[in-house]
Amino acid sequence: MALVLSGDTPSISGTYQGGVITSGTAVASTSGTSIDFTGIPAWVKRITVMFNSVSTSGTSLVQVQIGAGSVTTTGYASNSSVMGSGGTASSSSTTGFLLDAGTPGAATVRNGTLTILNQTGNTWVSSVAAARTDSYGLTGGGFIALGGALDRVRITTVNGTDTFDAGSINILYE
Repeated sequence: MALVLSGDTPSISGTYQGGVITSGTAVASTSGTSIDFTGIPAWVKRITVMFNSVSTSGTSLVQVQIGAGSVTTTGYASNSSVMGSGGTASSSSTTGFLLDAGTPGAATVRNGTLTILNQTGNTWVSSVAAARTDSYGLTGGGFIALGGALDRVRITTVNGTDTFDAGSINILYE
C-alpha cells in the first residue's frame, strides 16, 4: 500500500484488508465460579475481555483461560502487578492469564480489559489494562501455546471456588 500525494488531494493505492470487530453478549457476573464464551471462530486474531464492576465472593485472583476444544488449565506463563496508594504487589500463574495480583478483598470491584493476541500459529499472548476500587492499577501479561485453534474463553478465579457476585463481562473478537 502506498500513499500518493497529487496536488492537494492525498490518495491511497494498493489493497487494504480490514477486519470486523464482533461483540459477544454481555454476561452478568453475579453467580457461578466461571463464565464461558464459546464458538469463537478459527480466524480470530485478537480477543478483548471487558470487565465492568466485577467482584467475587473471596480473595482469589481473577484469571482468564483459553482453549481449543476444551479449556486449557495448565502451561500458562502469566504475571500481573498492582500499583497504588497501598504499595505494589506481583503475582504469577501457570493456570491462566491473571487479571490482578496481591490479595484483593471480597468486595473489590474490577474494571478494565485483558487483551489476548495471536502471536503466531496457536501461540497467544496477553496484556492487562485495568483498575480496582481498592485504589490499585492493574498491569500484566503472559503467553500460552494451545494444541489447536482457539475457540473458547473462560473467566474464573485461581482457586476455582470463589463465586462472581457483581458486574458483567463481555468479549470483543476480531
